[in-house]
Amino acid sequence: MNSFNKDCSNNNLLNQIRYQLDRLEIHNPNLAKLLCKIIPSNCPFERTVKVLGRTLFHIPPLCKINPLYEQIVGLRYKCLLYLVDECGEDATRYC
Repeated sequence: MNSFNKDCSNNNLLNQIRYQLDRLEIHNPNLAKLLCKIIPSNCPFERTVKVLGRTLFHIPPLCKINPLYEQIVGLRYKCLLYLVDECGEDATRYC
């Protein structure tokens, strides 16, 4: 029973972090630019390993295993929208 309570508290903490990330509003252009730079637009862990022109194996994108993946990608999207809509910047530099 004790391990069940521990799992529930971890899940509640994770849900609270998700909720806070979803609620976060962007009103600072410097913060929006920083977040667009540090949050990658695609998964950086996906790789195809080749030796002498032959594919040995492919590592699939592992980012979707991250329990906060959707919230982090959503935060990056909010930052891009803020920069384009409110600041009038070109978002292609962050893609």
